[in-house]
Amino acid sequence: MPSSVYLETFDDGPGGWYGWGGNHVGLKPLPWQKGQITSQSPWWVDYNHAPPGAGYLHMLGSLNTRGPFSDHHKDVAGKNAFADQRLPLDFSNARITVRTRGELETRGAQVVLLIQGRVDDLVSGWLLTGDPIQIGPEWREQTIVASADQTKWTALGARHDRQDYYGYRPFEKVLRHVDTNIIFVLFPLDVRPMGPINGDPHTLRAGRDYPLWTSRLPEGYIHFDTVKIEFAG
Repeated sequence: MPSSVYLETFDDGPGGWYGWGGNHVGLKPLPWQKGQITSQSPWWVDYNHAPPGAGYLHMLGSLNTRGPFSDHHKDVAGKNAFADQRLPLDFSNARITVRTRGELETRGAQVVLLIQGRVDDLVSGWLLTGDPIQIGPEWREQTIVASADQTKWTALGARHDRQDYYGYRPFEKVLRHVDTNIIFVLFPLDVRPMGPINGDPHTLRAGRDYPLWTSRLPEGYIHFDTVKIEFAG
């Protein structure tokens, strides 16, 4: 029977956690030193969920919940204990504890958990916007709950040209089968074009097809030294 607890203290490497440099760059390593990983700005503006999706976000740190993994993924993210131990995919009422410290200019965004699972050939994401994580300059341990109460969550959806891959699927099905990844994100972002553009800013790719006012985006850094998940099942 698989363990019902995941614990990563980053003593031996990034533990399978990685950052993202954009669709045209791909996954990138998070700075690691013994006992912690660091996520720091500037972060890529993820435009895959622009309206009619829920909006734009920064990915702070991602962990795939299942393999297989490419050699490049292993080189960037290191050994993934979650996938290796085949820990549960049912996150219903799981308790997620993180120990963090950092400095953030949030500019209206919050640090929240994103879960993603594949249901009926679409990857469906849900943001735990009802239980954000607070970041401050001193080490702080906080526990959030992947509540089965859907009112605490926001469906992520997809931009117009990614609806063949991302999309809406029933919350209960995704929460019970998070077989893609979990990600700590900053959401929502105030994405504003810098100067006039030719077209709909949500149809175009923010930060790639047109420049942004980066002064409206979050800045700072976050150290993570513990991520613990206690499954309710």
